[in-house]
Amino acid sequence: METEFTFWLSLGGGAMIGASAVLLMATNGRIAGISGLTSRLFARSSDGEARGVSFFFVLGLLLAAPLWLIVSGGWPQQWVPSNPLLMAVAGLLVGFGATYGNGCTSGHGVCGISRGSARSIVATVTFMATAFVTVFVMRHVLGA
Repeated sequence: METEFTFWLSLGGGAMIGASAVLLMATNGRIAGISGLTSRLFARSSDGEARGVSFFFVLGLLLAAPLWLIVSGGWPQQWVPSNPLLMAVAGLLVGFGATYGNGCTSGHGVCGISRGSARSIVATVTFMATAFVTVFVMRHVLGA
């Protein structure tokens, strides 16, 4: 599988993710955890300001691909498995993991580690170790 991965694109993307997390924390005092922002968007008890911030942050995420189309003239290349059952199971596992881990990779990995949170460091090490094992099993054991 060929990707568009380059050092400079990755560095630029990481810098923009970090800048957005800092901007959200500086302007609203909120952690840029995507699972928390998304759940706050649909929560019944969420206050209006939190819901508004969540709405615009998630909207920005959704507009990234169309913005890339306008800037570059082509859609970003994405590859996702075409097996709907596999995607549903993966989505449920991510949802349960984010709920039980009190956050997702963005909240713990980007914001938590930068704040020196021991819980986030442990969570991120767990996420990464699980990802390494999953990729190894999928590619080298199951041949998928």
